[in-house]
Amino acid sequence: MKTSAQNIVSRFETDIAARVAAIDWTQAASDLDAQGCAVLKGLLTAEECRALAARYPEDKIFRSRIVMGRHGFGRGEYKYFSYPLPQPIADLRPALYSRLQPIANRWNEAMDIDIRYPESHETFLARCHKAGQLRPTPLMLQYGEGDYNCLHQDLYGEHVFPLQVAILLSEPRSDFEGGEFVLTEQRPRMQSRADVVPLTQGDGVAFAVHVRPVQGTRGFYRVNMRHGVSRIRSGRRHTVGVIFHDAK
Repeated sequence: MKTSAQNIVSRFETDIAARVAAIDWTQAASDLDAQGCAVLKGLLTAEECRALAARYPEDKIFRSRIVMGRHGFGRGEYKYFSYPLPQPIADLRPALYSRLQPIANRWNEAMDIDIRYPESHETFLARCHKAGQLRPTPLMLQYGEGDYNCLHQDLYGEHVFPLQVAILLSEPRSDFEGGEFVLTEQRPRMQSRADVVPLTQGDGVAFAVHVRPVQGTRGFYRVNMRHGVSRIRSGRRHTVGVIFHDAK
């Protein structure tokens, strides 16, 4: 017989699975192909967002803290979660992976990259861990007034899943002003193109980690992608990053 706590956990897993399944993944795949990103509406409720953001001071659930200014990454800070991952991150990671995995394999095929990703996130993590990539990469970021995140790529080792998801925990125009999620792409022999992705509390954005395929006149070519966050003009902004490969 399940305990009350186990029943709560079971309901939570069901809720997350249902929300992920409810996304229009045909449209999301189309957006990812066209722009390198796709907004995933309503991954978390406002209550869940506030509860997660409130856990930022709990050092026991994190493995490390990074102050961006010390490393030239921008201003603000972030913390990497420890295993076991807290809910709902633990439920979102495999659920989102299962939907993004076919897109990742299709992209690699288009770009002539001879790597394929297994259906199960657990199996993919075993591949990472066998290569010595043992440290969890999901993280929570905290920004205050004047903070920002420089354009970057989240590459942590030999094995990289080519898509990741960021989820906004704070409410724009209520909790903070500014702080837009920004993507840039660098096409061969062209200047970089920037894209600002509008998000509301609980929304996620799936986007390319490193490169993505773009159809040209002679087939597909690789476009280099970077992401960041523009300057926070006021307030405080929290975000969760769901990265599917682990780190060395």
